[in-house]
Amino acid sequence: MNVILITACPGGMATTFLAARRLEQAAQRRGWQPHTEMHGELEPVTPVSRDMIAAADLIVVAAERVPEAARFAGKRLYRAPIQQALPDPDAFLDRAAREATTFDADSEPVGPAAAVSSEGSGIKRIVAVTACPTGVAHTFMAAEALEQAGRALGHRIHVETQGSVGAQNRITDEDVEAADIVLLACDIEVDDARFAGKRVYRTSTGSALKQPQQTIQRALDEAQVESAGSNKGAGSERKSAKERGFYKHLLTGVSFMLPMVVAGGLCIALSFVFGIKAYEQEGTLAAALMQIGGGTAFALMVPVLAGYIAYSIADRPGIAPGMIGGMLASTLGAGFIGGILAGFLAGYSAKAVTRYVKLPSSVESLKPILIIPLLASLFTGLVMIYVVGTPVAALLSTLTAFLNNMGSTNAVLLGVLLGAMMCFDLGGPVNKAAYTFGVGLLSTETYMPMAAIMAAGMVPPIGMGLATFLRRSRFAQAEREAGKASFVLGLCFISEGAIPFAAKDPLRVIPISMIGGAVTGALSMWFGVKLMAPHGGLFVLLIPNAVNLALLYLLAIAAGSVITGVGYALLKRGESAVATAAPVAGGNPEASGQAS
Repeated sequence: MNVILITACPGGMATTFLAARRLEQAAQRRGWQPHTEMHGELEPVTPVSRDMIAAADLIVVAAERVPEAARFAGKRLYRAPIQQALPDPDAFLDRAAREATTFDADSEPVGPAAAVSSEGSGIKRIVAVTACPTGVAHTFMAAEALEQAGRALGHRIHVETQGSVGAQNRITDEDVEAADIVLLACDIEVDDARFAGKRVYRTSTGSALKQPQQTIQRALDEAQVESAGSNKGAGSERKSAKERGFYKHLLTGVSFMLPMVVAGGLCIALSFVFGIKAYEQEGTLAAALMQIGGGTAFALMVPVLAGYIAYSIADRPGIAPGMIGGMLASTLGAGFIGGILAGFLAGYSAKAVTRYVKLPSSVESLKPILIIPLLASLFTGLVMIYVVGTPVAALLSTLTAFLNNMGSTNAVLLGVLLGAMMCFDLGGPVNKAAYTFGVGLLSTETYMPMAAIMAAGMVPPIGMGLATFLRRSRFAQAEREAGKASFVLGLCFISEGAIPFAAKDPLRVIPISMIGGAVTGALSMWFGVKLMAPHGGLFVLLIPNAVNLALLYLLAIAAGSVITGVGYALLKRGESAVATAAPVAGGNPEASGQAS
Protein backbone atom coordinates (compact mmCIF):
# COMPACT_ATOMS: atom_id res chain seq x y z
CA MET A 1 0.00 0.00 0.00
CA ASN A 2 1.24 3.49 -0.85
CA VAL A 3 1.01 5.82 2.14
CA ILE A 4 1.90 9.48 2.60
CA LEU A 5 3.10 10.45 6.09
CA ILE A 6 2.91 14.12 7.12
CA THR A 7 4.30 15.31 10.45
CA ALA A 8 4.30 18.76 12.06
CA CYS A 9 4.70 19.75 15.70
CA PRO A 10 3.76 23.19 17.11
CA GLY A 11 7.37 24.14 17.85
CA GLY A 12 8.65 22.87 14.49
CA MET A 13 11.59 21.16 16.19
CA ALA A 14 12.79 17.61 16.75
CA THR A 15 9.43 15.89 17.36
CA THR A 16 8.54 16.47 13.70
CA PHE A 17 11.70 14.69 12.58
CA LEU A 18 11.54 11.86 15.09
CA ALA A 19 7.86 11.10 14.49
CA ALA A 20 8.44 10.96 10.74
CA ARG A 21 11.29 8.52 11.08
CA ARG A 22 9.41 6.22 13.49
CA LEU A 23 6.28 6.23 11.34
CA GLU A 24 8.40 5.47 8.28
CA GLN A 25 9.96 2.46 10.00
CA ALA A 26 6.57 1.20 11.21
CA ALA A 27 5.14 1.52 7.70
CA GLN A 28 8.07 -0.36 6.19
CA ARG A 29 7.60 -3.20 8.68
CA ARG A 30 4.07 -3.59 7.30
CA GLY A 31 5.36 -3.73 3.74
CA TRP A 32 3.89 -0.32 2.91
CA GLN A 33 5.59 2.17 0.61
CA PRO A 34 5.86 5.41 2.64
CA HIS A 35 6.52 8.93 1.37
CA THR A 36 7.23 11.51 4.07
CA GLU A 37 6.63 15.25 4.29
CA MET A 38 8.06 16.95 7.39
CA HIS A 39 7.12 20.48 8.45
CA GLY A 40 9.82 21.60 10.87
CA GLU A 41 12.99 23.62 11.32
CA LEU A 42 15.56 20.82 11.02
CA GLU A 43 15.43 20.76 7.24
CA PRO A 44 13.46 22.50 4.47
CA VAL A 45 9.99 21.21 3.66
CA THR A 46 9.94 18.89 0.62
CA PRO A 47 6.27 18.62 -0.42
CA VAL A 48 5.03 15.31 -1.80
CA SER A 49 4.36 15.49 -5.52
CA ARG A 50 1.01 15.35 -7.23
CA ASP A 51 1.87 11.95 -8.66
CA MET A 52 2.59 10.61 -5.16
CA ILE A 53 -0.73 11.96 -3.93
CA ALA A 54 -2.58 10.46 -6.88
CA ALA A 55 -1.00 7.04 -6.25
CA ALA A 56 -1.48 7.11 -2.46
CA ASP A 57 -3.97 4.72 -0.85
CA LEU A 58 -3.81 6.47 2.53
CA ILE A 59 -2.79 9.89 3.86
CA VAL A 60 -1.64 9.95 7.51
CA VAL A 61 -1.31 13.40 9.08
CA ALA A 62 0.35 13.60 12.50
CA ALA A 63 -0.44 17.27 13.11
CA GLU A 64 -3.13 19.64 14.38
CA ARG A 65 -4.12 20.66 10.84
CA VAL A 66 -3.63 19.42 7.29
CA PRO A 67 -0.99 21.51 5.44
CA GLU A 68 -2.27 22.73 2.06
CA ALA A 69 -5.43 20.73 2.56
CA ALA A 70 -6.90 21.20 -0.92
CA ARG A 71 -4.37 18.83 -2.53
CA PHE A 72 -5.76 15.86 -0.56
CA ALA A 73 -9.43 16.37 -1.43
CA GLY A 74 -11.14 13.03 -2.03
CA LYS A 75 -8.31 10.88 -0.60
CA ARG A 76 -8.58 8.56 2.40
CA LEU A 77 -7.06 10.58 5.22
CA TYR A 78 -6.48 10.14 8.93
CA ARG A 79 -5.40 13.01 11.18
CA ALA A 80 -4.41 13.03 14.86
CA PRO A 81 -2.02 15.08 17.05
CA ILE A 82 1.65 14.25 16.65
CA GLN A 83 1.90 13.41 20.38
CA GLN A 84 -0.16 10.26 19.67
CA ALA A 85 2.17 9.09 16.91
CA LEU A 86 5.56 9.18 18.62
CA PRO A 87 5.12 6.80 21.60
CA ASP A 88 3.54 3.92 19.57
CA PRO A 89 3.76 4.44 15.80
CA ASP A 90 2.49 0.92 15.04
CA ALA A 91 -0.75 1.48 16.93
CA PHE A 92 -1.06 4.92 15.32
CA LEU A 93 -0.86 3.41 11.82
CA ASP A 94 -3.35 0.70 12.81
CA ARG A 95 -5.86 3.38 13.76
CA ALA A 96 -5.08 5.31 10.59
CA ALA A 97 -5.79 2.31 8.35
CA ARG A 98 -8.96 1.51 10.29
CA GLU A 99 -10.44 4.98 10.81
CA ALA A 100 -9.36 6.94 7.70
CA THR A 101 -12.23 8.61 5.85
CA THR A 102 -12.61 10.42 2.56
CA PHE A 103 -11.21 13.89 3.15
CA ASP A 104 -13.30 16.98 2.55
CA ALA A 105 -10.88 19.89 2.08
CA ASP A 106 -13.66 22.40 2.59
CA SER A 107 -13.97 21.27 6.20
CA GLU A 108 -10.57 22.80 7.03
CA PRO A 109 -10.77 26.16 8.90
CA VAL A 110 -9.79 28.52 6.08
CA GLY A 111 -12.82 30.82 5.97
CA PRO A 112 -12.94 34.52 6.88
CA ALA A 113 -13.85 33.80 10.48
CA ALA A 114 -10.69 31.79 10.99
CA ALA A 115 -8.57 34.39 9.25
CA VAL A 116 -9.10 36.91 12.03
CA SER A 117 -8.24 34.52 14.82
CA SER A 118 -5.90 36.07 17.37
CA GLU A 119 -3.84 32.93 17.28
CA GLY A 120 -3.11 33.43 13.59
CA SER A 121 -4.39 29.93 12.74
CA GLY A 122 -6.34 31.01 9.63
CA ILE A 123 -5.05 32.12 6.28
CA LYS A 124 -3.17 35.43 6.36
CA ARG A 125 -1.75 37.48 3.54
CA ILE A 126 1.91 38.25 4.29
CA VAL A 127 4.36 40.36 2.32
CA ALA A 128 8.02 40.11 3.27
CA VAL A 129 11.35 41.65 2.28
CA THR A 130 14.74 39.99 2.82
CA ALA A 131 18.07 41.82 2.54
CA CYS A 132 21.55 40.98 3.83
CA PRO A 133 24.76 43.05 3.63
CA THR A 134 26.30 41.24 0.65
CA GLY A 135 22.96 40.54 -1.00
CA VAL A 136 24.01 37.05 -2.05
CA ALA A 137 23.27 34.10 0.20
CA HIS A 138 21.28 35.07 3.29
CA THR A 139 18.91 37.21 1.22
CA PHE A 140 17.73 34.37 -1.00
CA MET A 141 17.98 31.52 1.52
CA ALA A 142 15.88 33.47 4.03
CA ALA A 143 13.31 34.23 1.31
CA GLU A 144 13.04 30.55 0.39
CA ALA A 145 12.72 29.52 4.04
CA LEU A 146 9.94 32.06 4.65
CA GLU A 147 8.06 30.99 1.53
CA GLN A 148 8.19 27.33 2.51
CA ALA A 149 7.22 28.06 6.12
CA GLY A 150 4.37 30.32 5.05
CA ARG A 151 2.92 27.65 2.77
CA ALA A 152 3.36 25.00 5.46
CA LEU A 153 1.41 27.15 7.92
CA GLY A 154 -1.34 27.68 5.38
CA HIS A 155 -0.70 31.39 4.76
CA ARG A 156 -0.27 33.31 1.50
CA ILE A 157 3.16 34.90 1.43
CA HIS A 158 4.97 37.05 -1.13
CA VAL A 159 8.69 37.62 -0.52
CA GLU A 160 10.71 40.35 -2.23
CA THR A 161 14.49 39.92 -2.24
CA GLN A 162 16.74 42.98 -2.22
CA GLY A 163 20.03 41.39 -3.18
CA SER A 164 23.16 42.41 -5.00
CA VAL A 165 21.27 42.50 -8.33
CA GLY A 166 18.52 44.75 -7.00
CA ALA A 167 14.95 43.99 -5.98
CA GLN A 168 13.43 40.79 -7.38
CA ASN A 169 9.90 39.41 -7.11
CA ARG A 170 8.78 42.95 -6.30
CA ILE A 171 5.87 43.64 -3.97
CA THR A 172 3.23 45.71 -5.79
CA ASP A 173 0.96 48.35 -4.29
CA GLU A 174 -1.90 45.86 -4.61
CA ASP A 175 0.07 43.28 -2.61
CA VAL A 176 0.70 45.82 0.15
CA GLU A 177 -2.93 46.88 0.23
CA ALA A 178 -4.15 43.29 0.59
CA ALA A 179 -1.50 42.28 3.16
CA ASP A 180 -2.39 41.60 6.79
CA ILE A 181 1.21 42.07 7.94
CA VAL A 182 4.60 43.10 6.58
CA LEU A 183 7.66 41.07 7.61
CA LEU A 184 11.01 42.80 7.12
CA ALA A 185 13.85 40.27 7.53
CA CYS A 186 16.65 42.74 6.81
CA ASP A 187 20.17 43.21 8.16
CA ILE A 188 20.47 46.52 6.32
CA GLU A 189 18.24 49.56 5.99
CA VAL A 190 15.56 49.29 3.29
CA ASP A 191 12.94 51.75 2.06
CA ASP A 192 9.85 51.10 4.19
CA ALA A 193 7.76 54.16 3.25
CA ARG A 194 5.43 52.05 1.08
CA PHE A 195 4.37 50.07 4.17
CA ALA A 196 3.07 53.12 6.07
CA GLY A 197 -0.07 52.28 8.00
CA LYS A 198 0.48 48.51 7.82
CA ARG A 199 1.38 46.18 10.68
CA VAL A 200 5.15 45.66 10.41
CA TYR A 201 7.47 43.17 12.11
CA ARG A 202 11.25 43.51 11.86
CA THR A 203 13.85 40.81 12.32
CA SER A 204 17.16 39.62 10.83
CA THR A 205 17.76 37.34 7.88
CA GLY A 206 19.45 34.88 10.25
CA SER A 207 16.32 34.52 12.38
CA ALA A 208 14.15 34.10 9.30
CA LEU A 209 16.48 31.47 7.88
CA LYS A 210 16.98 29.39 11.01
CA GLN A 211 13.47 29.66 12.50
CA PRO A 212 11.11 30.62 9.67
CA GLN A 213 7.88 29.23 11.15
CA GLN A 214 8.48 30.82 14.55
CA THR A 215 9.41 34.09 12.82
CA ILE A 216 6.13 34.15 10.90
CA GLN A 217 4.18 33.32 14.05
CA ARG A 218 5.93 36.08 16.01
CA ALA A 219 5.23 38.47 13.17
CA LEU A 220 1.52 37.62 13.30
CA ASP A 221 1.46 38.09 17.06
CA GLU A 222 3.77 41.10 17.51
CA ALA A 223 3.61 43.22 14.34
CA GLN A 224 2.87 46.90 15.06
CA VAL A 225 1.46 49.66 12.86
CA GLU A 226 4.20 52.04 11.69
CA SER A 227 4.03 55.46 10.09
CA ALA A 228 5.80 56.32 6.86
CA GLY A 229 9.53 55.68 6.97
CA SER A 230 9.42 54.80 10.65
CA ASN A 231 11.60 52.14 12.08
CA LYS A 232 10.81 52.83 15.68
CA GLY A 233 7.48 51.20 16.20
CA ALA A 234 6.78 49.37 19.42
CA GLY A 235 7.79 46.15 17.76
CA SER A 236 11.22 47.37 16.78
CA GLU A 237 11.96 48.75 20.23
CA ARG A 238 11.95 45.17 21.44
CA LYS A 239 14.64 44.15 18.97
CA SER A 240 18.21 43.67 20.10
CA ALA A 241 20.87 46.30 19.58
CA LYS A 242 22.35 44.06 16.90
CA GLU A 243 19.16 44.29 14.84
CA ARG A 244 18.39 48.00 15.30
CA GLY A 245 21.60 49.80 16.29
CA PHE A 246 25.31 49.87 15.59
CA TYR A 247 25.43 46.52 13.83
CA LYS A 248 22.66 47.27 11.35
CA HIS A 249 23.94 50.74 10.51
CA LEU A 250 27.46 49.42 9.97
CA LEU A 251 26.29 46.59 7.73
CA THR A 252 24.22 49.01 5.66
CA GLY A 253 27.40 50.96 4.95
CA VAL A 254 29.35 47.79 4.18
CA SER A 255 26.58 46.60 1.85
CA PHE A 256 26.79 49.73 -0.32
CA MET A 257 30.59 49.82 -0.13
CA LEU A 258 31.17 46.20 -1.10
CA PRO A 259 30.48 46.44 -4.88
CA MET A 260 32.94 49.36 -5.00
CA VAL A 261 35.62 47.27 -3.29
CA VAL A 262 35.02 44.18 -5.44
CA ALA A 263 35.12 46.17 -8.68
CA GLY A 264 38.18 48.13 -7.58
CA GLY A 265 40.04 45.05 -6.36
CA LEU A 266 39.42 43.16 -9.59
CA CYS A 267 40.56 46.15 -11.67
CA ILE A 268 43.78 46.28 -9.65
CA ALA A 269 44.24 42.53 -10.15
CA LEU A 270 43.70 42.93 -13.91
CA SER A 271 46.37 45.61 -14.02
CA PHE A 272 48.79 43.07 -12.53
CA VAL A 273 48.22 40.77 -15.51
CA PHE A 274 50.66 42.99 -17.42
CA GLY A 275 53.21 42.81 -14.61
CA ILE A 276 53.31 43.81 -10.96
CA LYS A 277 54.87 47.21 -11.74
CA ALA A 278 53.39 47.69 -15.22
CA TYR A 279 50.92 50.34 -13.98
CA GLU A 280 53.84 52.72 -13.34
CA GLN A 281 54.16 53.30 -17.09
CA GLU A 282 51.81 56.22 -17.86
CA GLY A 283 49.42 55.81 -20.79
CA THR A 284 49.37 52.02 -20.68
CA LEU A 285 46.27 49.87 -20.15
CA ALA A 286 47.75 48.66 -16.85
CA ALA A 287 47.98 52.28 -15.64
CA ALA A 288 44.37 52.92 -16.70
CA LEU A 289 43.15 49.83 -14.83
CA MET A 290 45.05 50.88 -11.72
CA GLN A 291 43.56 54.37 -11.98
CA ILE A 292 40.05 52.91 -12.20
CA GLY A 293 40.58 50.46 -9.34
CA GLY A 294 43.06 51.98 -6.92
CA GLY A 295 42.75 55.65 -7.85
CA THR A 296 38.97 55.88 -8.10
CA ALA A 297 37.05 52.87 -6.76
CA PHE A 298 39.18 52.51 -3.63
CA ALA A 299 39.17 56.31 -3.16
CA LEU A 300 35.36 56.22 -3.04
CA MET A 301 35.27 53.24 -0.70
CA VAL A 302 35.48 55.11 2.61
CA PRO A 303 33.14 57.99 1.62
CA VAL A 304 30.50 55.49 0.46
CA LEU A 305 30.90 53.50 3.69
CA ALA A 306 30.44 56.63 5.82
CA GLY A 307 27.65 58.04 3.67
CA TYR A 308 25.46 54.96 3.89
CA ILE A 309 26.09 54.43 7.59
CA ALA A 310 24.71 57.94 8.01
CA TYR A 311 21.86 57.09 5.60
CA SER A 312 20.91 54.10 7.75
CA ILE A 313 20.71 56.35 10.81
CA ALA A 314 19.14 59.54 9.44
CA ASP A 315 17.75 58.52 6.04
CA ARG A 316 18.59 60.71 3.01
CA PRO A 317 19.61 63.84 4.96
CA GLY A 318 22.55 61.86 6.35
CA ILE A 319 24.14 60.95 3.01
CA ALA A 320 25.83 64.29 2.22
CA PRO A 321 27.43 64.89 5.64
CA GLY A 322 28.36 61.22 5.82
CA MET A 323 30.20 61.24 2.50
CA ILE A 324 31.90 64.54 3.34
CA GLY A 325 33.08 63.05 6.65
CA GLY A 326 34.22 59.89 4.86
CA MET A 327 36.24 61.87 2.33
CA LEU A 328 37.85 63.81 5.16
CA ALA A 329 38.73 60.50 6.83
CA SER A 330 40.47 59.43 3.61
CA THR A 331 42.41 62.66 3.17
CA LEU A 332 43.42 62.71 6.85
CA GLY A 333 44.71 59.14 6.61
CA ALA A 334 42.12 57.82 9.07
CA GLY A 335 40.98 55.16 6.58
CA PHE A 336 38.04 52.86 7.16
CA ILE A 337 38.11 53.32 10.96
CA GLY A 338 37.77 57.07 10.49
CA GLY A 339 35.06 56.45 7.89
CA ILE A 340 33.02 54.41 10.35
CA LEU A 341 33.32 57.15 12.98
CA ALA A 342 32.45 59.83 10.42
CA GLY A 343 29.36 57.89 9.35
CA PHE A 344 28.04 57.67 12.88
CA LEU A 345 28.89 61.30 13.64
CA ALA A 346 27.10 62.47 10.48
CA GLY A 347 24.12 60.20 10.95
CA TYR A 348 23.38 61.10 14.54
CA SER A 349 24.07 64.81 14.04
CA ALA A 350 21.69 64.89 11.03
CA LYS A 351 19.12 63.02 13.05
CA ALA A 352 19.50 65.47 15.94
CA VAL A 353 19.01 68.45 13.65
CA THR A 354 15.91 66.80 12.16
CA ARG A 355 14.42 66.18 15.57
CA TYR A 356 15.41 69.20 17.62
CA VAL A 357 15.79 72.16 15.23
CA LYS A 358 12.32 73.67 14.88
CA LEU A 359 11.62 76.15 12.09
CA PRO A 360 8.58 78.15 11.02
CA SER A 361 6.36 76.19 8.66
CA SER A 362 7.15 78.67 5.85
CA VAL A 363 10.83 77.63 5.78
CA GLU A 364 10.49 74.02 7.01
CA SER A 365 10.89 72.79 3.42
CA LEU A 366 14.47 74.16 3.42
CA LYS A 367 15.44 71.85 6.24
CA PRO A 368 16.36 68.67 4.28
CA ILE A 369 18.19 70.48 1.47
CA LEU A 370 19.89 73.33 3.34
CA ILE A 371 19.76 73.28 7.15
CA ILE A 372 20.47 69.60 7.86
CA PRO A 373 23.31 69.11 5.31
CA LEU A 374 24.98 72.37 6.40
CA LEU A 375 24.85 71.88 10.16
CA ALA A 376 25.57 68.13 10.10
CA SER A 377 28.45 68.57 7.63
CA LEU A 378 29.97 71.37 9.71
CA PHE A 379 29.75 69.34 12.90
CA THR A 380 31.11 66.15 11.32
CA GLY A 381 33.89 67.91 9.44
CA LEU A 382 35.11 69.99 12.37
CA VAL A 383 35.11 66.99 14.72
CA MET A 384 36.99 64.90 12.17
CA ILE A 385 39.61 67.61 11.55
CA TYR A 386 40.18 68.84 15.10
CA VAL A 387 39.30 65.89 17.34
CA VAL A 388 39.33 62.36 15.90
CA GLY A 389 41.11 62.54 12.55
CA THR A 390 44.73 62.69 13.70
CA PRO A 391 44.59 60.08 16.51
CA VAL A 392 42.59 57.66 14.34
CA ALA A 393 45.07 58.12 11.50
CA ALA A 394 47.90 57.31 13.92
CA LEU A 395 46.01 54.24 15.16
CA LEU A 396 45.39 53.00 11.60
CA SER A 397 49.01 53.64 10.65
CA THR A 398 50.19 51.63 13.65
CA LEU A 399 47.80 48.79 12.84
CA THR A 400 48.86 48.73 9.20
CA ALA A 401 52.55 48.73 10.09
CA PHE A 402 51.99 45.90 12.57
CA LEU A 403 50.11 43.79 10.02
CA ASN A 404 52.65 44.39 7.26
CA ASN A 405 55.67 43.69 9.46
CA MET A 406 54.45 41.05 11.87
CA GLY A 407 56.44 37.88 12.34
CA SER A 408 55.23 34.45 11.34
CA THR A 409 53.97 33.64 14.85
CA ASN A 410 51.75 36.72 15.04
CA ALA A 411 50.56 36.13 11.48
CA VAL A 412 49.55 32.57 12.30
CA LEU A 413 47.73 33.65 15.48
CA LEU A 414 45.83 36.33 13.56
CA GLY A 415 44.95 33.77 10.90
CA VAL A 416 43.65 31.37 13.57
CA LEU A 417 41.47 34.12 15.07
CA LEU A 418 40.06 35.37 11.76
CA GLY A 419 39.52 31.84 10.44
CA ALA A 420 37.63 30.73 13.55
CA MET A 421 35.51 33.89 13.50
CA MET A 422 34.49 33.26 9.89
CA CYS A 423 33.22 29.80 10.81
CA PHE A 424 31.57 30.62 14.14
CA ASP A 425 28.15 31.75 12.93
CA LEU A 426 28.26 31.31 9.13
CA GLY A 427 27.30 34.78 7.99
CA GLY A 428 26.20 36.12 11.37
CA PRO A 429 27.59 39.07 13.33
CA VAL A 430 30.95 37.48 14.23
CA ASN A 431 31.51 36.34 10.65
CA LYS A 432 30.59 39.80 9.32
CA ALA A 433 32.87 41.51 11.85
CA ALA A 434 35.88 39.54 10.59
CA TYR A 435 34.89 40.13 6.98
CA THR A 436 34.42 43.89 7.49
CA PHE A 437 37.85 44.05 9.14
CA GLY A 438 39.46 42.42 6.10
CA VAL A 439 37.61 44.58 3.58
CA GLY A 440 38.54 47.74 5.46
CA LEU A 441 42.22 46.87 5.38
CA LEU A 442 42.15 46.75 1.57
CA SER A 443 42.06 50.56 1.58
CA THR A 444 45.51 50.51 3.23
CA GLU A 445 46.86 47.99 0.69
CA THR A 446 46.97 45.28 3.35
CA TYR A 447 45.89 42.13 1.54
CA MET A 448 46.94 39.14 3.67
CA PRO A 449 44.04 39.18 6.19
CA MET A 450 41.50 39.27 3.34
CA ALA A 451 43.03 36.13 1.85
CA ALA A 452 42.80 34.28 5.17
CA ILE A 453 39.23 35.46 5.71
CA MET A 454 37.92 34.35 2.31
CA ALA A 455 39.75 31.03 2.45
CA ALA A 456 38.36 30.21 5.90
CA GLY A 457 34.85 31.27 4.86
CA MET A 458 34.87 28.59 2.17
CA VAL A 459 35.78 25.79 4.57
CA PRO A 460 32.44 24.98 6.33
CA PRO A 461 30.29 24.45 3.20
CA ILE A 462 33.02 22.58 1.34
CA GLY A 463 33.63 20.45 4.45
CA MET A 464 29.93 19.58 4.80
CA GLY A 465 29.84 18.56 1.15
CA LEU A 466 32.88 16.31 1.66
CA ALA A 467 31.34 14.75 4.77
CA THR A 468 28.14 13.75 2.93
CA PHE A 469 30.29 12.14 0.21
CA LEU A 470 32.67 10.32 2.57
CA ARG A 471 29.98 8.70 4.77
CA ARG A 472 26.80 8.70 2.74
CA SER A 473 25.14 6.12 4.99
CA ARG A 474 25.06 8.55 7.90
CA PHE A 475 23.14 11.20 6.00
CA ALA A 476 19.53 11.23 4.87
CA GLN A 477 18.86 11.68 1.16
CA ALA A 478 17.86 15.31 1.69
CA GLU A 479 21.15 15.95 3.51
CA ARG A 480 23.16 14.34 0.70
CA GLU A 481 21.47 16.64 -1.81
CA ALA A 482 22.12 19.61 0.49
CA GLY A 483 25.76 18.52 0.66
CA LYS A 484 26.14 18.85 -3.11
CA ALA A 485 24.74 22.37 -3.04
CA SER A 486 26.86 23.22 -0.01
CA PHE A 487 30.04 22.17 -1.81
CA VAL A 488 29.31 24.42 -4.78
CA LEU A 489 28.35 27.34 -2.53
CA GLY A 490 31.62 26.88 -0.66
CA LEU A 491 33.62 27.22 -3.86
CA CYS A 492 31.82 30.55 -4.38
CA PHE A 493 32.70 31.79 -0.86
CA ILE A 494 29.13 31.51 0.43
CA SER A 495 29.55 30.27 3.99
CA GLU A 496 25.78 30.09 4.44
CA GLY A 497 25.76 26.83 2.44
CA ALA A 498 26.61 25.04 5.70
CA ILE A 499 23.67 26.53 7.62
CA PRO A 500 21.27 23.56 7.07
CA PHE A 501 23.83 21.28 8.71
CA ALA A 502 24.69 23.73 11.51
CA ALA A 503 21.01 24.31 12.31
CA LYS A 504 20.40 20.58 12.61
CA ASP A 505 23.58 19.59 14.47
CA PRO A 506 25.27 22.76 15.83
CA LEU A 507 27.28 21.11 18.63
CA ARG A 508 29.23 19.08 16.08
CA VAL A 509 29.18 21.22 12.93
CA ILE A 510 30.26 24.55 14.45
CA PRO A 511 33.31 23.35 16.46
CA ILE A 512 34.73 21.18 13.65
CA SER A 513 34.16 24.00 11.16
CA MET A 514 35.98 26.45 13.43
CA ILE A 515 38.93 24.07 13.70
CA GLY A 516 39.10 23.70 9.92
CA GLY A 517 38.71 27.44 9.38
CA ALA A 518 41.39 28.24 11.94
CA VAL A 519 43.84 25.87 10.22
CA THR A 520 43.08 27.42 6.82
CA GLY A 521 43.45 30.97 8.14
CA ALA A 522 46.72 30.12 9.86
CA LEU A 523 48.19 28.45 6.77
CA SER A 524 47.13 31.33 4.51
CA MET A 525 48.83 33.88 6.79
CA TRP A 526 51.90 31.68 7.25
CA PHE A 527 52.32 31.28 3.49
CA GLY A 528 51.93 35.04 3.05
CA VAL A 529 49.03 34.79 0.59
CA LYS A 530 47.61 38.13 -0.58
CA LEU A 531 44.17 38.58 -2.12
CA MET A 532 43.12 41.68 -4.07
CA ALA A 533 39.36 41.00 -4.35
CA PRO A 534 37.13 40.41 -1.30
CA HIS A 535 34.64 38.05 -2.97
CA GLY A 536 34.31 35.42 -5.65
CA GLY A 537 35.74 32.34 -3.96
CA LEU A 538 37.99 30.15 -6.08
CA PHE A 539 36.80 31.85 -9.24
CA VAL A 540 39.06 34.87 -8.59
CA LEU A 541 41.96 32.52 -9.32
CA LEU A 542 40.97 32.75 -12.99
CA ILE A 543 42.34 36.32 -12.93
CA PRO A 544 46.15 36.23 -13.07
CA ASN A 545 47.80 37.78 -9.99
CA ALA A 546 44.49 38.30 -8.14
CA VAL A 547 46.13 35.91 -5.64
CA ASN A 548 49.88 36.01 -5.37
CA LEU A 549 50.42 32.37 -4.32
CA ALA A 550 47.54 30.49 -5.90
CA LEU A 551 48.76 26.92 -5.29
CA LEU A 552 49.54 27.54 -1.62
CA TYR A 553 46.17 29.27 -1.27
CA LEU A 554 44.44 26.16 -2.66
CA LEU A 555 46.48 24.01 -0.28
CA ALA A 556 45.32 26.07 2.72
CA ILE A 557 41.66 25.79 1.67
CA ALA A 558 41.98 22.07 0.97
CA ALA A 559 43.62 21.39 4.34
CA GLY A 560 40.89 23.07 6.37
CA SER A 561 38.11 21.58 4.24
CA VAL A 562 39.46 18.05 4.64
CA ILE A 563 39.80 18.50 8.40
CA THR A 564 36.21 19.72 8.60
CA GLY A 565 34.81 17.11 6.22
CA VAL A 566 36.59 14.09 7.68
CA GLY A 567 36.02 15.31 11.23
CA TYR A 568 32.28 15.74 10.78
CA ALA A 569 31.97 12.45 8.89
CA LEU A 570 33.47 10.72 11.94
CA LEU A 571 31.38 12.66 14.47
CA LYS A 572 28.07 12.53 12.62
CA ARG A 573 25.40 10.30 14.16
CA GLY A 574 23.51 8.07 11.76
CA GLU A 575 19.83 8.70 11.09
CA SER A 576 18.85 5.35 12.60
CA ALA A 577 20.60 6.26 15.83
CA VAL A 578 18.61 9.46 16.04
CA ALA A 579 15.34 7.71 15.39
CA THR A 580 15.83 4.93 17.96
CA ALA A 581 16.78 7.48 20.61
CA ALA A 582 13.26 8.90 20.60
CA PRO A 583 11.72 6.98 23.54
CA VAL A 584 14.44 8.03 25.98
CA ALA A 585 12.73 11.19 27.09
CA GLY A 586 9.58 9.43 28.13
CA GLY A 587 6.69 11.82 28.24
CA ASN A 588 8.50 14.75 26.68
CA PRO A 589 9.75 13.76 23.22
CA GLU A 590 10.26 17.37 22.19
CA ALA A 591 12.78 17.87 24.97
CA SER A 592 14.58 14.71 23.91
CA GLY A 593 15.02 15.94 20.36
CA GLN A 594 16.29 19.31 21.42
CA ALA A 595 18.73 17.87 23.92
CA SER A 596 20.32 15.69 21.28
